[in-house]
Amino acid sequence: MGRKWNNIKEKKAAKDANISRIYSKFAIEIYVVAKQGEPDPEANQALKFVLERAKTYNVPKNIIDRALEKAKGAGDDNYDELRYEGFGPAGSMIIVDALTNNVNRTASEVRTAFGKNGGNMGVSGSVAYMFDRTAVFGLEGKSADEVLEILMEADIDVRDVLEEDETVIIYAEPDQFHVVQETLKNVGITEFTVAEISMLPQNEVTLPQEAQAQFEKLIDALEELEDVQRVYHNVDLGE
Repeated sequence: MGRKWNNIKEKKAAKDANISRIYSKFAIEIYVVAKQGEPDPEANQALKFVLERAKTYNVPKNIIDRALEKAKGAGDDNYDELRYEGFGPAGSMIIVDALTNNVNRTASEVRTAFGKNGGNMGVSGSVAYMFDRTAVFGLEGKSADEVLEILMEADIDVRDVLEEDETVIIYAEPDQFHVVQETLKNVGITEFTVAEISMLPQNEVTLPQEAQAQFEKLIDALEELEDVQRVYHNVDLGE
């Protein structure tokens, strides 16, 4: 699974370069999740998960607080959660998750991004079956053996524990996200470079140089859309 971790790092680095847009996307996601349940993360596991992920992107407290206050108060913005699936250059596969208050606008913008960058939209289910929903953690300061021992002592089964570039990566079942995180926090591991539930490809593909350049333009175009929250793909971006 090592290459998949490289792709997560690439995605996070790209997002870090567009931090104001990322903060705006998190503000919407926090508002939506808080409004759907309780605005208290201890009573709303979905909100707790989003806040933990926001922490890995260093989202400022004032942005989080403002989104929560909006959810508690008179905020009447309504958002739909949408998933689009499609194909990029050379048969690459892409999943796009969005939150929108205008479904027609978002569908049009996503379709246009695909069409202008060598891709095309697919029907629901045409791509997602080739991806696995997975809890992913990245942490530093421990070895893979140490982390695995901690998890085994807590009787927690995970898919894999790897060590790359001084970072330990844990892959677990999605429903084990909070269990894994709390177990690690109980032994003093409270900082994570990544803590999220992702869609990881079952198999990755390597594109020819020209196709990869076009593919990266497509991914950039999708991630720049205001309504798009997350983009997943099956391309090995290399080192």
